[in-house]
Amino acid sequence: MKKIILSFSIAFCAFTGYSQDDGFESIVKAGAADSNTLMGAYIAPAMEGLVYSMSGGWYHTAKTHKQLGFDITIGFNGAIVPSEKEIFLLSQLDFQNNYTASSDVTPTVAGNGTPSEITFNTSEGNVTFTMPEGVKDDLPINAVPAPAIQASLGVFKSTDLMVRFVPEVGSDHVKGKLFGAGFKHNIMQYFGPLDRLPLNISVLGAFTTMNVDYDIQSESSIDGSNQAAEFKLNSYTVQGIASLDFPIVTVYGGLGFTGGKSKLNVLGTYEYATNGSATNNATIVDPINLSYTPSSVRASLGARLNLAFFKIFADYTVQEYSNVTAGIAFSFR
Repeated sequence: MKKIILSFSIAFCAFTGYSQDDGFESIVKAGAADSNTLMGAYIAPAMEGLVYSMSGGWYHTAKTHKQLGFDITIGFNGAIVPSEKEIFLLSQLDFQNNYTASSDVTPTVAGNGTPSEITFNTSEGNVTFTMPEGVKDDLPINAVPAPAIQASLGVFKSTDLMVRFVPEVGSDHVKGKLFGAGFKHNIMQYFGPLDRLPLNISVLGAFTTMNVDYDIQSESSIDGSNQAAEFKLNSYTVQGIASLDFPIVTVYGGLGFTGGKSKLNVLGTYEYATNGSATNNATIVDPINLSYTPSSVRASLGARLNLAFFKIFADYTVQEYSNVTAGIAFSFR
């Protein structure tokens, strides 16, 4: 399971959680209401962080292309998880059933440390499981990653159309795809002779959508059928951006807003034995349905090195999950 998480989080930014003894799916033993509460707290940094990282890296200058000019950009976006979201306290959650735990503190998907072992007193009987571990030690700068391959094309009136795309790729157990589109419109053309300055000011709008399917059944520690997880994420950003474009160096920044929605559905039938039972005596169907709607004002500052058509850039964005972006671009006209 760990290899799946690492490869997929880097390639598609999906988190499915893992532990040494229990899997992602073990949380469903808590029952419909409490499994949603537990999973909601555990996976929140991934589901929220992805919304922010998916909206990063849309520009590295406010300058637009000439008509039919274009660039191809390969970049990395990482939404840095706030330290307070690396753990959560069980005592601060609203559970339907009574429980006991080895520790009140347990890591989120973006944390580390020893996960808590929990026993719930459900209507079917007592159930005990260990929460999944976090993946903090395996992520660069503890950032929720969203790599992007993007193309921009100059169309008319100092306007660029932008597209980012990742076809469905993955393994037999985890598959994901990503698509995004946006525009950038340079408004310096409306300020007369000021458009001769190295200063460029543009408005930018973009959205990104990502879908991930994870086959739980293939590695599940719980009996059942059709066990799967669906991740659906949508992100948008609206910004005013500016840049000082010199032959060798470009300095750029922006102010705006980012938001979106992410959903997780854990589907299928899960059959398990309560404590003391020799056979499965509890069943739950389609146990988890979670939704997140993060949003934040954002402010960015970055720089780009211009080596003819080859560009190297990096920037930092302050927002709820601050974002780091770095990459290269090949730009023509």
